[in-house]
Amino acid sequence: MRQRFQKTFLITGKNDQPSNFGSQEALEKFTSILGLRSFVSKTNEIPVDSRKAFRPQDRQVRQLKEIEDNVQWLLRDSDQERNNFFLYKVMPAFADRSWSGKPYHPYYSPDSFIEKAKSYRKYFREEILGKFDDAYLPFNARTRKIYDKERWTGYEVVLDVYKDLFATGILLIPKDLKLGEKRPVVVCQHGRNDVPRRLVEGEIYYYNDVAAKLADQGFVVYIPQNPYRGEDRYRWLSRKANTIKKTLFSFIVSQHEQTISWLGSLPFVDKSRIAFYGLSYGGETAMRVPAVLEGYCLSICSGDFGDWSRKVVDTHQPASYMHSIEWEMPYFNMGSTFSYAEMSYLIFPRPFMVERGHDDRVQPDEWVAYEYAKVKFVYDKFNLGDKTEIQFFNGGHSMRLEGTFQFLHKHLQWP
Repeated sequence: MRQRFQKTFLITGKNDQPSNFGSQEALEKFTSILGLRSFVSKTNEIPVDSRKAFRPQDRQVRQLKEIEDNVQWLLRDSDQERNNFFLYKVMPAFADRSWSGKPYHPYYSPDSFIEKAKSYRKYFREEILGKFDDAYLPFNARTRKIYDKERWTGYEVVLDVYKDLFATGILLIPKDLKLGEKRPVVVCQHGRNDVPRRLVEGEIYYYNDVAAKLADQGFVVYIPQNPYRGEDRYRWLSRKANTIKKTLFSFIVSQHEQTISWLGSLPFVDKSRIAFYGLSYGGETAMRVPAVLEGYCLSICSGDFGDWSRKVVDTHQPASYMHSIEWEMPYFNMGSTFSYAEMSYLIFPRPFMVERGHDDRVQPDEWVAYEYAKVKFVYDKFNLGDKTEIQFFNGGHSMRLEGTFQFLHKHLQWP
């Protein structure tokens, strides 16, 4: 128990049976804490409110409004809170944004930034996402062939992660692999309520057969199944996980860490060139998982990047999670520690890209551009601006494939 932290008491009834709310045992304990020797019930009559003009419903609305106003003010200051928590601690020189008129050298060495960010990566994983400390099981990979196309073969894959937790997906292997050759891998991540097959076939608007097209171009491709499927069923898992300081991404990160290790063990894979490309909830994954797992050499966030704190708590914006069914999105104290810019600082200096359709209703363009400006600032300050890009396009919530494919070819050096 922490020093100066209040004591806690477990109250039970006779024979250690559970007590009801407001039980005699609980009230007696409570009054003893207040300094009273005993609690004696004076009457069995329930008190009646004799006020004639009082409406408890109105008071409840006022209390709720006070809470809402407080949160909106916290949101307004959250940018500075996050900068003070992370960026200005790791790179104090960035805290002075005033113009002095004096000449200065615009670039800094990234070495100190990268080294100091390691403790923030640990904090993000353990304190925000939640980390399991269980040892990983052997892969015990099970596969079966499900595709046989002109340029590639596809396999369903199942891997063991922990007892009662497994990872599954689809692996596409080009047919023109030469003996001893090692190719880059692109891990393509689906969105909410989806399955890997829809990134391979069917010409689904959101995905445009991204996995098949990458395999046609000679990449090894892996499409994992993430657990955000079944609407509130996966949210039940998230809620249960919160009780032990975990989140849905505690499971997802473990699955991906095991998957990266397995992909790196394949004889035709270059484990130093495993990239991540995700849309929607897969774009959310593209921010959190590569921020934690350095085994992903680059990340592309599609259809999800923006001002995360506003997305979660802004009550004035219709696209906010305050107006949606996705009640699992808040993370404890995340608004004061990490939004998407801060997650990109954990990905830095690896290449990072944002793909954004002007008509995507997930967030407004101005939120996306505002948050990305912070990313570009950091990469530019370290003279690494060519490692990050944003592509805006006319369209909605989808993988457009054009600029992202060029980005993958450039940074994965393929072909």
